[in-house]
Amino acid sequence: MGNCFGIPTEEDNQLHPDGARPLSGIGRVLGRPMEDVRSIYLFGRELGRGEFGITYLVTHRETKEQFACKSIAARKLVSSDDIGDVRREVQIMNHLTGHCNIVELKGVYEDLRSVNLVMELCEGGELFNRIIAKGHYSEQAASGLCRQIVTVVHNCHSMRVMHRDLKPENFLFLSVEEDSPLKATDFGLSVFFKPGEVFNDLVGSAYYVAPEVLRRSYGAEADIWSAGVILYILLTGVPPFRGVNERGIFSAILRGHINFSSDPWPSISSSAKDLVKKMLQSDPKERISAVEVLNHPWMREDGDASDKPIDIAVLTRMKQFRAMNEVKKVALKVIAENLSEEEIMGLKEMFKSMDTDNNGTITFEELKAGIQKLGTKLSDSEVRQLMETIGILFSG
Repeated sequence: MGNCFGIPTEEDNQLHPDGARPLSGIGRVLGRPMEDVRSIYLFGRELGRGEFGITYLVTHRETKEQFACKSIAARKLVSSDDIGDVRREVQIMNHLTGHCNIVELKGVYEDLRSVNLVMELCEGGELFNRIIAKGHYSEQAASGLCRQIVTVVHNCHSMRVMHRDLKPENFLFLSVEEDSPLKATDFGLSVFFKPGEVFNDLVGSAYYVAPEVLRRSYGAEADIWSAGVILYILLTGVPPFRGVNERGIFSAILRGHINFSSDPWPSISSSAKDLVKKMLQSDPKERISAVEVLNHPWMREDGDASDKPIDIAVLTRMKQFRAMNEVKKVALKVIAENLSEEEIMGLKEMFKSMDTDNNGTITFEELKAGIQKLGTKLSDSEVRQLMETIGILFSG
């Protein structure tokens, strides 16, 4: 099963130990004999979906053990770049498998329809959901979570991998147990890098993207910035750089002004504030490294992070940010005009289902009912704050 130092063991290196039924032909993506993943695994419900792939719950037909399978449709892999991206994701996951905070790759299978990455199943849910569900929270808890995230960054960087898409949604708890490890799950945008190598492609997620990525000249330090943004949210419940759309968020990131005066900052330790400042240093050359983050007094296991409860308002804001993200994710895609016909219809349906009196705008009551339908529970005051926060996105 590997170990916390990211050294793969013999069993980790076996890409398809289960004896999948071979199919005729060589796969055009992985360049090796095709195999039928469904001869080994029974496919169940959908767990999530991205631009290229859908992740399913799968059950091993013989052992009955459950896994997650990311299924990437072959028809979507049109260009040689697309194929290269999938090959690289598989290579990187193989390279990193065995570290206790990185989801383990169990096997890779290609058939005519898809490339299937079978991985360990993370049943403990997303980072923010777990924090919100617990309902109590301290700097010490935030420090422990951030330590696991930065351990992933350190492990990636020491193995010459840049993640490039660190965000809370890409960290899942392995199990529902209290002491479950946090696992990094999505390496679809990751790349191998050489020391001093400069990258210029604009990738990542709006709130978490580093200023030098927006300037299209960056290296591995960009991952530290993204981890710093996650830490800021862990401490305050909101991202440090905000805007009504991606352009607004990017402008705020490039300005680089961080608000340390409004609540809850006055009650947060100067040590935590010091670390956030060092991780969100606009100049990547001045930014702290992963090792330095892990050695910071606030971050160390026996360090100075307090165990006294953080203001409950932080959890409320985190809950709003999570709910807003669900709606805003789709709304921002509209602003960027990236939606397919089906997705536009889906968004219209989502809006219509909230706009119960069909007048073209969403009222407080409609938003509240709509959010409940999406499965998120918010109080009246939280819905009002959410409405103010994203009101601009709901007009028209």
